[in-house]
Amino acid sequence: MLSLGNTYSEADITDFYNRVVKGLEGEAFELVCELKYDGTSISLTYIDGVLERAVTRGDGKKGDDVTNNVRTIRCIPLKLQGDYPAEFEMRGEILMPWKVFEQLNKEREEQEEPLFANPRNAASGTLKMQNPAVVAKRRLDSYLYYMLGEDLPFESHYECLEAAKGYGFKISDAIRKCRTLKEVFDFINYWDTERKNLPVATDGIVIKVNSFDQQQRLGYTAKSPRWAIAYKFQAERALTRLKEVTYQVGRTGVVTPVANLDPVQLSGTVVKRATLHNADIIESLDLHIDDMVYVEKGGEIIPKITAVDKNQRSLFAQKVNFIEVCPECGTPLERVEGEAAHYCPNEDGCPPQIMGKIEHFTGRKAMNIDGLGPEIIDLLYSHKLIGSIADLYTLKLQDIAMLSGLGEKSGRKIVQGIRDSVNVPFERVLFAIGIRYVGETVAKKLANTLLNIDTIATASIEELTAIDEIGESIAGSVYHYFREPKHMELIQKLKEAGLKMEVDLSKKENSSDILGGKVFVVSGVFENFSRDGIKETIERNGGKISSSISSKTDYVVAGENMGPAKKEKAEALGVKIIDEQTFINLINN
Repeated sequence: MLSLGNTYSEADITDFYNRVVKGLEGEAFELVCELKYDGTSISLTYIDGVLERAVTRGDGKKGDDVTNNVRTIRCIPLKLQGDYPAEFEMRGEILMPWKVFEQLNKEREEQEEPLFANPRNAASGTLKMQNPAVVAKRRLDSYLYYMLGEDLPFESHYECLEAAKGYGFKISDAIRKCRTLKEVFDFINYWDTERKNLPVATDGIVIKVNSFDQQQRLGYTAKSPRWAIAYKFQAERALTRLKEVTYQVGRTGVVTPVANLDPVQLSGTVVKRATLHNADIIESLDLHIDDMVYVEKGGEIIPKITAVDKNQRSLFAQKVNFIEVCPECGTPLERVEGEAAHYCPNEDGCPPQIMGKIEHFTGRKAMNIDGLGPEIIDLLYSHKLIGSIADLYTLKLQDIAMLSGLGEKSGRKIVQGIRDSVNVPFERVLFAIGIRYVGETVAKKLANTLLNIDTIATASIEELTAIDEIGESIAGSVYHYFREPKHMELIQKLKEAGLKMEVDLSKKENSSDILGGKVFVVSGVFENFSRDGIKETIERNGGKISSSISSKTDYVVAGENMGPAKKEKAEALGVKIIDEQTFINLINN
């Protein structure tokens, strides 16, 4: 589950619209506007009309299985009705209605229990409870907003949602097909006021391209689809006093100023701190200590200062000037030309940078070392048991077990997690090392192109920028990282620990370019392949996968129970439909 790009202005919506026009080369298109519900994202899988699995969004790739709890939510059907696809997924939001939220907090207050901050947190916490009977009493609600699958009943988003209503799903009536920007803005302006009368929380409007084929052609960035955007309603704001500005140092050395405020109630939570981002923001606000400042929640999540009431400023108020040395290690800060952030360059001697790198290295998307959270890393670091990511692989059970609050059981879990991490594939190791600008996507690009750490380490800037999607900033960062002797020493220690430092070439065996450039749509059930297996075979041999049929599709690989809508469209467009054996022959030839 990817997240959506967010905006707060009509100008950004216009820019999005123009990008879609350009991406579709002037082809006519429809937009679908719908409410953005403020709850917990859920994925529901149905097989043969029966709810098979319910999973939370988690980190976007892995979530929690909450099937038993979701079965207690009355508006989510356990068995579908009508002519539904054999297997598909519905995505949406689990919500706690305002009335239920208020009643729940009233009961908790009477029992002197901590109150929930907002309905979103209450719904999320409820969904993860161990007792489905308690979940049922919380009367959670749900709205579903997206259907995914190989054999959907229609080729467009709006029509699939209309069909989903007939299957028994709760789909909002606040959905509108729009053909012009004016219609989009009319929808936004209406619901900006009317949403306050709804029984559940909303925080914006989602705008999507209707056609699945056009969605496919517009594609995705690394984090979000190019065919959708979320317009966020203007956040609530409050006025409070700035007490002081402190500074935090991140794992890459970026120094972030933080405003410490007199406590103030905002969007259901008490706000005491707000981000100031960088020196330029402080300067543009002309901040002084003891200023009365306006605080908002960006996307109603992260508090930020948006303005200063200068009429209330004292004559003796002290101007806030960005610090010149690192607050943690005293090293003079640096600022790269063209960038807004200040950095502490002492990456191997600055405690929060060291611990931040270790936290990043052990994280789920990186080495996924179980049991090593921030508190444990802090404990190990403070006892001088670790000083770098390489030191994790020299930790001994007795060293961990003797620490206060841990013990042998926790120690064994940590040691086993560290041992298991040596099996993590190379692209995740490269991401875990923590090279500036090298995120998950860039790490995969580097790994799959240059294949091993030594080739990456010796690559020139020209060789790096020749790789697809690798620009000068990323190439420069990678190049200079491997020119530091201390970094090469770290890599050598990780090699000696047994971490994978090259791509598993066995996965690239039996690959070819025999399907080079050909676009395939896969539909139905197969005898010799799973559906994912046949897609993997296509991609391994140079082909491309599309989820919907268009004039650019070269082949539809059809198994048993191929969707009738796909067959009809393929025949109408003259796209060649081949069976499983013909596909095998195509590969073998």
